[in-house]
Amino acid sequence: MAKSKSRSSSPPPTTTRETNPVVKYFNETRAELRKVTWPTRDETKNLTIIIVAVTVAMALFLGTLDYLFQVVAAGVISGDPIRIGVAIVLFAIAAAAFYFNNQEL
Repeated sequence: MAKSKSRSSSPPPTTTRETNPVVKYFNETRAELRKVTWPTRDETKNLTIIIVAVTVAMALFLGTLDYLFQVVAAGVISGDPIRIGVAIVLFAIAAAAFYFNNQEL
Protein backbone atom coordinates (compact mmCIF):
# COMPACT_ATOMS: atom_id res chain seq x y z
CA MET A 1 0.00 0.00 0.00
CA ALA A 2 1.33 3.36 -0.96
CA LYS A 3 1.72 6.03 1.60
CA SER A 4 -0.64 8.85 1.11
CA LYS A 5 0.49 12.32 1.86
CA SER A 6 -1.81 14.01 4.23
CA ARG A 7 -2.43 17.65 3.69
CA SER A 8 -2.46 19.82 6.70
CA SER A 9 -5.36 22.15 7.17
CA SER A 10 -3.17 25.10 8.25
CA PRO A 11 -2.82 27.97 5.78
CA PRO A 12 0.49 28.53 4.07
CA PRO A 13 2.87 30.81 5.92
CA THR A 14 2.37 34.47 5.13
CA THR A 15 5.34 36.52 4.10
CA THR A 16 5.53 40.22 4.60
CA ARG A 17 6.54 41.79 1.36
CA GLU A 18 8.15 45.19 1.56
CA THR A 19 7.37 47.59 -1.22
CA ASN A 20 10.10 48.88 -3.44
CA PRO A 21 11.44 52.18 -1.99
CA VAL A 22 11.18 53.92 -5.36
CA VAL A 23 7.56 52.84 -5.81
CA LYS A 24 6.81 53.85 -2.22
CA TYR A 25 8.35 57.30 -2.84
CA PHE A 26 6.25 57.90 -5.96
CA ASN A 27 3.07 56.69 -4.25
CA GLU A 28 3.65 59.00 -1.28
CA THR A 29 4.51 61.91 -3.57
CA ARG A 30 1.34 61.35 -5.57
CA ALA A 31 -0.72 61.26 -2.37
CA GLU A 32 0.82 64.54 -1.16
CA LEU A 33 0.25 66.25 -4.51
CA ARG A 34 -3.44 65.38 -4.30
CA LYS A 35 -3.61 67.38 -1.04
CA VAL A 36 -2.17 70.53 -2.63
CA THR A 37 -4.44 73.50 -3.17
CA TRP A 38 -3.29 74.86 -6.51
CA PRO A 39 -3.65 78.60 -7.25
CA THR A 40 -6.17 79.77 -9.80
CA ARG A 41 -5.13 81.19 -13.16
CA ASP A 42 -5.76 84.76 -11.96
CA GLU A 43 -3.71 84.24 -8.78
CA THR A 44 -0.86 82.80 -10.82
CA LYS A 45 -0.98 85.72 -13.26
CA ASN A 46 -1.01 88.33 -10.48
CA LEU A 47 1.83 86.69 -8.54
CA THR A 48 3.91 86.40 -11.72
CA ILE A 49 3.41 90.11 -12.43
CA ILE A 50 4.49 90.95 -8.87
CA ILE A 51 7.62 88.79 -9.15
CA VAL A 52 8.62 90.31 -12.49
CA ALA A 53 8.01 93.86 -11.22
CA VAL A 54 10.08 93.31 -8.06
CA THR A 55 12.86 91.71 -10.11
CA VAL A 56 12.97 94.64 -12.55
CA ALA A 57 12.89 97.17 -9.67
CA MET A 58 15.76 95.42 -7.89
CA ALA A 59 17.76 95.20 -11.12
CA LEU A 60 17.33 98.95 -11.67
CA PHE A 61 18.23 99.73 -8.05
CA LEU A 62 21.34 97.54 -8.05
CA GLY A 63 22.35 98.81 -11.49
CA THR A 64 22.10 102.40 -10.26
CA LEU A 65 24.17 101.62 -7.17
CA ASP A 66 26.75 99.86 -9.30
CA TYR A 67 26.97 102.87 -11.63
CA LEU A 68 27.33 105.30 -8.72
CA PHE A 69 30.09 103.23 -7.13
CA GLN A 70 31.82 102.98 -10.50
CA VAL A 71 31.73 106.77 -10.98
CA VAL A 72 32.92 107.44 -7.43
CA ALA A 73 35.68 104.81 -7.65
CA ALA A 74 36.86 106.19 -11.00
CA GLY A 75 36.94 109.69 -9.50
CA VAL A 76 38.90 108.56 -6.46
CA ILE A 77 41.40 106.72 -8.65
CA SER A 78 41.81 109.72 -10.99
CA GLY A 79 42.18 112.11 -8.05
CA ASP A 80 39.11 114.29 -8.74
CA PRO A 81 38.48 116.24 -5.49
CA ILE A 82 34.69 116.46 -6.01
CA ARG A 83 34.33 112.71 -6.44
CA ILE A 84 36.62 112.10 -3.49
CA GLY A 85 34.32 114.33 -1.42
CA VAL A 86 31.29 112.42 -2.65
CA ALA A 87 33.02 109.16 -1.71
CA ILE A 88 33.75 110.44 1.79
CA VAL A 89 30.14 111.60 2.24
CA LEU A 90 28.79 108.25 0.98
CA PHE A 91 31.14 106.37 3.28
CA ALA A 92 30.03 108.49 6.25
CA ILE A 93 26.35 107.88 5.42
CA ALA A 94 26.94 104.13 5.11
CA ALA A 95 28.87 104.03 8.40
CA ALA A 96 26.12 105.96 10.19
CA ALA A 97 23.43 103.70 8.74
CA PHE A 98 25.37 100.61 9.82
CA TYR A 99 25.90 102.02 13.30
CA PHE A 100 22.26 103.01 13.85
CA ASN A 101 20.95 99.83 12.32
CA ASN A 102 22.91 97.73 14.82
CA GLN A 103 21.75 99.64 17.89
CA GLU A 104 19.49 97.73 20.25
CA LEU A 105 16.27 99.44 21.17
